[in-house]
Amino acid sequence: MGRAGSTEVAATLYLVRHAAHDRVHSTLCGRMPGVTLGEEGRRQAERLAERLAGEGIAAVYSSPLERAHETANPIARRLRLPVRIAEALNEIDFGGWTGHRFDELANDVAWASWNRARTSVRPPAGEGFAAAQARIVPFLKDLAACHDGAGVVAVTHCDVIRAALCAFMNCQSLDDYRLFDISPASITRLVWRGEGWTVAGMNEALAA
Repeated sequence: MGRAGSTEVAATLYLVRHAAHDRVHSTLCGRMPGVTLGEEGRRQAERLAERLAGEGIAAVYSSPLERAHETANPIARRLRLPVRIAEALNEIDFGGWTGHRFDELANDVAWASWNRARTSVRPPAGEGFAAAQARIVPFLKDLAACHDGAGVVAVTHCDVIRAALCAFMNCQSLDDYRLFDISPASITRLVWRGEGWTVAGMNEALAA
């Protein structure tokens, strides 16, 4: 078992972006209810379950949103584990932008600013990027502590994974989120080695 000051692997976290739904490229769904996986997304979830089956996974966590839970279900079923719902893994609350098509948002000055400067802009009546980072980072540290020596799957959302990477890769600014491409049904692997975090893999997308 890894301990502080050790270089042994203490925990490996597999951050999974939920699989594809039918509006993934057209609509900012955010936390709107009823967004479920499409046919391709269900196939992706099954491939994720196959990919993660041999990784020594001790627990499967999921965002409370349907598309994340539907992605986690095949993984948990394959591993014979329950899906544990965690609010910390929830999508960013996009407030007044929730449910709008991206082409509708294209002329919104605040939307354009959000995509340039996450440090100084937040969604209308929604959650800032820094707030999302402030909930995901301690949660992931707690997972590593609670599942010492094991693997953990956490099914979440693109910007939540980006927020975590900005922290664990010591980015100078949250605006560096643009450096990280996180595709639907991809795996980003974080390893805790006692003295700190290693990003061991990013945006691993499974072949069709």
